[in-house]
Amino acid sequence: MDNDSNRRVIVVGAGAAGMMAAYVAAQRGLNVLLLEKMDQPGRKLRITGKGRCNLTNMAPLKDFLTHVGSDARFMRNSAAVFFNRELMDFFESLGVPLVVERGDRVYPRSGKSLDIFLAIISALEAMPNVEIRKNTRVASLVVEDGAAKGVRCADGTVLHADSTIVATGGMSYPLTGSTGDGYRFAELCGHTVSQRFPALVRLDCDMKIPQELVAFVLKNVRLTLTDGNGRKLSEHFGEMTFTPTGIAGPIVLSASRAATGPLHRGETVVAHLDLKPAVETATLDKRLINDLNSNGTRLFNDALRLWLPAELIPLALQNLHIEYYKRLNQINAEERKRLLSFLKDFAFRLSGTGGFDEAVVTQGGVSLKEVNPKTMESRLVKNLYFIGEVLDLDADTGGYNLQLAFTTGNAAGRFC
Repeated sequence: MDNDSNRRVIVVGAGAAGMMAAYVAAQRGLNVLLLEKMDQPGRKLRITGKGRCNLTNMAPLKDFLTHVGSDARFMRNSAAVFFNRELMDFFESLGVPLVVERGDRVYPRSGKSLDIFLAIISALEAMPNVEIRKNTRVASLVVEDGAAKGVRCADGTVLHADSTIVATGGMSYPLTGSTGDGYRFAELCGHTVSQRFPALVRLDCDMKIPQELVAFVLKNVRLTLTDGNGRKLSEHFGEMTFTPTGIAGPIVLSASRAATGPLHRGETVVAHLDLKPAVETATLDKRLINDLNSNGTRLFNDALRLWLPAELIPLALQNLHIEYYKRLNQINAEERKRLLSFLKDFAFRLSGTGGFDEAVVTQGGVSLKEVNPKTMESRLVKNLYFIGEVLDLDADTGGYNLQLAFTTGNAAGRFC
């Protein structure tokens, strides 16, 4: 343990990153004051992963970083010290059994995110050199002579510290306390903060969604997003669903990270849905020709069940512009091509996204160029650290974002 018993660190925000930073700093012997503006810490952690807490992902670091936006290289130093295996060991040492599920996603064996929260908060509460203050809102940072000296609370109280760690989260799920305070703190200190957008969120479209399709789950489909010039923005394979205003589900959440910025800037984003990704276009066309010939007297609206689940038929009829009661042997080549295009490349424009109240994470934040990637210390203000979602650092769904929070928190806790 370092000889730091006379040093004090203030951690602003008791979420995943903040609690990890507080724990690691306290383990070093620092006196830690953990400030939380809500009446309870860890609110967002307790609801993450739909209450199951997808803690991390066991992908190797090289693969893991391909799921991280902005500048993924920023994570190499800190992840080399504290990554998925170390995080699993940490929580298992606190008495939380973990399991690895499909897609290398790690969860508590109980399936309850509450167990993750209780493990780390209980460990913090048991440390004599840790004080947790709830219902304490920080109004600003105290910076003198180019160094962080503590914080000024909303009630005017000034709390002094040798180091200050900002772990206030982003702007997603604001009811949990993430209202963007850290961005304001950073800007007042001279930091660059990029524009923020809701990420890992539903996508809205400009077409009418048939009622029969709402909440219907499509499995094993490919979703590709392109810009107005046809340039590919993202491509994901897996499961999605329809909402009254657009699309949602796992692959949509991941795809949304490439769409939110352009959409909020008023740019064109087009979704391309491949309903038959396992079949080549030419092969599927031959199959359609055979089906049309073999079922010549069947009516078109009835025969659509040959190629589509019943729930998708209203959407097909809405977009194909082929007479419902036309017999298959009357379908001409141009109409067959339209059907083929619907099955392999159903394209529709996106019109917007869900808001921060439903976004899993925030895209954008404190510029990574102005933060030391090894220590998380500001390059502009000494003894000031930024961790977690307040950084311009976000990732796909699948355990990646929580790992980023814990890894950056661990780094700041080691070096503050």
